[in-house]
Amino acid sequence: MSKRARPVPSADQPRANRSRSVAELLPAIGGAAFKRFGFVQSSIVSRWPEIVGDRFAKVSAPESIRFPHGQRQDGTLTVTVRGAHAPMMQHVTPELVERVNRFFGYAAVARVQIRQGDLAPAMPKVERVRAAAAPPELGEGLKTIADPELRAVLESLAAGVAHTRPLPKVS
Repeated sequence: MSKRARPVPSADQPRANRSRSVAELLPAIGGAAFKRFGFVQSSIVSRWPEIVGDRFAKVSAPESIRFPHGQRQDGTLTVTVRGAHAPMMQHVTPELVERVNRFFGYAAVARVQIRQGDLAPAMPKVERVRAAAAPPELGEGLKTIADPELRAVLESLAAGVAHTRPLPKVS
């Protein structure tokens, strides 16, 4: 039996077997799974309602995008559509192609193939519980912020920090 010699890493190379965070590994795992099922970008699945609009997203879901061998354009988008809505989706196919291509920024899709079937149940939207008002110690500091979304986030942060429990004392 011969033993293989392991290459000795130099000081300049990062260790290959270092511990990595889940956030670092997740895009690679998700990307491999989506490519296996015909998606070059997973965002088309997660952002389907934004791409085609709520009206069409309620009755359809993207299934896959298949490209000609060696190309990344002029692909065929396969869409699963709920039963009786298929004729309507057939009529709006040019609009779907235009919206998906606008999302990608280039002519990624040339055809849409419609498949009738059941859609996976949509995940229920979780409503966020609104935190208590910001503590009065902040005074007028947050009220001078012009962006309402930023002001709401900062108020929520301040309220969360103000309402945290103190660390337990160990005796």
